[in-house]
Order: sequence, then C-alpha cells, then structure tokens
Amino acid sequence: MQLKTTAAAPGSMNSPLLHSALTPSGPQAVAIAWLWWVMLGTTAAVFVIVLAFLGIAVFRGSRKRDGLVPTRDDSTLTAAVVVSVGVTTFILFVLLAASMWTGRTVAALEAPSAVTISIVGHQWWWEVEYEDAVPSRRVKTANEIHIPIGRPVVFKVTSRDVIHSFWVPNLHGKRDLIPGYTTAIWLQADRPGVYRGQCAEFCGMQHAHMAFQVVAEAEAEFDRWLAAQRASSADGQTESQKHGRAVFLTRQCALCHTIRGTPAFGAVGPDLTHIASRQSIAAGTLPNSRGHLGGWIVDPQAIKPGNRMPPNVLSADDLDDLLEYLDSLK
Repeated sequence: MQLKTTAAAPGSMNSPLLHSALTPSGPQAVAIAWLWWVMLGTTAAVFVIVLAFLGIAVFRGSRKRDGLVPTRDDSTLTAAVVVSVGVTTFILFVLLAASMWTGRTVAALEAPSAVTISIVGHQWWWEVEYEDAVPSRRVKTANEIHIPIGRPVVFKVTSRDVIHSFWVPNLHGKRDLIPGYTTAIWLQADRPGVYRGQCAEFCGMQHAHMAFQVVAEAEAEFDRWLAAQRASSADGQTESQKHGRAVFLTRQCALCHTIRGTPAFGAVGPDLTHIASRQSIAAGTLPNSRGHLGGWIVDPQAIKPGNRMPPNVLSADDLDDLLEYLDSLK
C-alpha cells in the first residue's frame, strides 16, 4: 500500500530522550531530590567509615597475632560499642527528620486557583480531561498534558482496568491509580519544557509503552492551547478531507473514538478531536507523523501487540484521504 509522502507536523517541542528525578523542575521534585542527595551522602559516608574501621581492625588483628599490639581491655571495647550505637541512632533520627520534612513539603502545595485535571489509566494509554464548572468548556485529550508554569496543578487519578502508576520524575514522585478509587496528586512546574511521564506499575503486556508528555508552558500559551482544544473539529476543506471524514464516520473508527463536532462519540479509545496537535501517538510509542499514523491505523498490533485497537482494512485511496482529514484536526 502506497502512502502520500506529505508529513503531518508534530508538536513544536521535541520529546526528551532522558528523564530523571535528579534534574528537578518543580518544588516537590526539588524536595525529593534533596532528600535523595542527603541520604546518598550520609550512607556513602557511613559506608566509607565502616570500611575504614574494618581495615584498621584487620590490620591490628594481624599485628596482634604477631605480638606487636597489646590486648585491649573490655572497658575500651564497651565504650566503642556505646559510641557506635549513639552515632548510628543520631544518624537515623537525622534521616527520619529529613524524610518527614520532605513529606510535609511535598504535601504542602495547594491553591484555590489550581488547574484541575482528571487522569484515567487504560491498558495502555492515558485519558486526560481538563475540568471546568461549565461542562461545555471541559476538554478531553490523550497522552499529552499541558500545564502552566508557576501554577499548582492537581491531578485526580483513577484507573479503568488494572493498577497503573502516574509518574513524572522531573516534577514529582509516583501515585498509583487504583480501579474504583480516585486520589489526588499536586505538582507544579517552575520552568518551561517537555517532561516525560511513565506508568511505573507493571500493568500488562504493553506497560513499557505507556508513556505520556507533560508540556509546561507560560500561562498565556497554556490559555491559547486550552481555548484551541475547546473548539470543535473542522469539517474538512478539501474533497479529500471530506472523503476522509466520511471514511472515519462510516468505518469502525467512530465506534471507539470521539471527534467533537461529528456524530462520532466512541468512548473506548482516545479522543481524536485535535489529534494533529499532539507530538506522539500510541501513548508515546511513535512520533505523530503521517507515515507512523498510517501504519498504526492499518495494523496497530504489529506496532503495539496486545493493545485494544483492531486492524483496519482500507484501500490506499481511503487511507490517504483519512490521513488527510486527521492531519487537519489541529
């Protein structure tokens, strides 16, 4: 099957290749990273000191066998044990205090003006909904989360099937998604960027391919993005786009996916109203380009075995026009 070579433009930011809790970009991540460095430095120092004393003991033991070192009395040994226990207890209390301080800092981020986002984990993708008091202003998307920098965000997380775990290492720790329960996690990004998130709980065959992106941007850019996402889809300007829209609505695509502004209201798969604005498809598995999207539509099981999307048998013309239509959904 031949595809047209015109490429759909992915997002303006590139996906990060590396993501690490040791490069924090938010207040909670800073506190967690600080605790990690404190514990690493403390335990490393203890390890070095213990090895040093072990080396001294081995050296003195060998000299003692040779009669070069006098035998130490019991009072000296008792004093050494007391000092060791005291120092160990002090270190443990210091680490406990640091851990408690970090926990309080992580839990302290709350604000009445926070952005509220609902996250639902599926095998194997992320459903994202921006809540609003006016139902018509709510926005649904998938696998890509936009947030404003310098403003607290609360995620209400749950799962539709098995236990998943929501984790953005640069911004916060992990939060499990339990089927039937909704919990909340607060975070904030202090500088713009694209931060990779990942499911951190083994959830089945494609657990490793259940990623998402958090795009942190200035407040004005976030407001523009959110306003654009609230708009309904375009009907198609060209004949090929109109035919592609008809292909989407008359094939099995409309049974699983929603495109607002059309009769397609499927709730099984991701909302595709603005799919062309996203940087990746299949939960971070592929870049959102025309060729990758075409391959995903025709045979998703070859790319991500075990996912819930069936193959689609389409003629070359129907597939080209469908891709043309989806490329217009920005």
